Amino acid sequence: MPKFLSGFLPSKWCASANFFRKCFHFTCKMGCIQGKCCRKHAPSSRSDNKEELGLYPGQNAHIIANTSLDVVDVPAHNFRLTYSVLSQRGYYPETPDKENQDSYCVRTNIQGNPNVHFFGVFDGHGLSGTHCSTFVKDRLVEILSTDVALLDDPVKAYSNAFLATNDELHNSGIDDSMSGTTAITALVIGDKLYVANVGDSRAVLAVKEGNRVLAQDLSYDQTPFRKDECERVKLCGARVLSVDQVEGLKDPRIQSWGDEETEGSDPPRLWVQNGMYPGTAFTRSVGDNMAEKIGVVADPEVSTVQLTSSHPFFVVASDGVFEFLPSQTVVDMVNKYADPRDACSAIAGEAYNLWLEHENRTDDITIIIVRIKDLSNV
Repeated sequence: MPKFLSGFLPSKWCASANFFRKCFHFTCKMGCIQGKCCRKHAPSSRSDNKEELGLYPGQNAHIIANTSLDVVDVPAHNFRLTYSVLSQRGYYPETPDKENQDSYCVRTNIQGNPNVHFFGVFDGHGLSGTHCSTFVKDRLVEILSTDVALLDDPVKAYSNAFLATNDELHNSGIDDSMSGTTAITALVIGDKLYVANVGDSRAVLAVKEGNRVLAQDLSYDQTPFRKDECERVKLCGARVLSVDQVEGLKDPRIQSWGDEETEGSDPPRLWVQNGMYPGTAFTRSVGDNMAEKIGVVADPEVSTVQLTSSHPFFVVASDGVFEFLPSQTVVDMVNKYADPRDACSAIAGEAYNLWLEHENRTDDITIIIVRIKDLSNV
């Protein structure tokens, strides 16, 4: 089940519980209230633009974008990164020409430094979701690249870049009042990996332990399922309720929703005190100006890892991948393939099929796989 109420719901649409459920079902399934919500966006450069697909001929068709294979060196530590990207538009039976709202960005040699490389996935939502994700994937890396303090304090630079990008989006002319994007990004600086997350996409690192390759999450979904995030938005004035609670089908005083695996079909969401909006099921994003009033922020959580020879690869992907695929399953699938292009295709195909087993549509799916080659422990 999608984790956001894309497009959001004006309170006047929800005078009755039954009508609210109808509105809610439609926006969740379609991702946009009106289906054809975003004008077509012209392709940009190869390295940081999603690959568009044609129309799906049928529900069971699995069509994926072509993947590319690229290599970049990290000379300071004498290793290289081999990476591949795949972005697949979701299948939406009621709106077969709906755009892919995911964007991605790969930028190597940040600030002209051959040891600094950036990988990011941006999952747009709402009526202007495509424009939000495209704007953010362009501006975030540009702001990072111009920060003279990037190498001295990458964590602070990351936070400043996200907040500055958020401010620029608000003033860009794009209507982000009820639209925005999540962002999961990875920055390689020498033999250190910095992951900055806003929202519910994910970055995962593979860790070799003996004969096993284990998944280590480098980001944690920022949703009301997390007690710390739930309490934070409540202090900012948010009501946190599931749709059944908003409709009166469940007791709103029960502020326990289990976990995301078991309660993902009706997750806790954020609402203003006296209205039926915005209905976001995430607590951080870029954009979503209206939701900022109840605690949704663009400040990222940043994790840092010292890379070693025990780390064969990492994955950065939208929640179109991780909605039904656990991190360990994704790592196991990547580990089966020497070529990350093959791994991208296999994971996208499995995620696509699992979506159709559980829903009548699929989400947009975007994945970046980065293999770490020849890194020594010395």
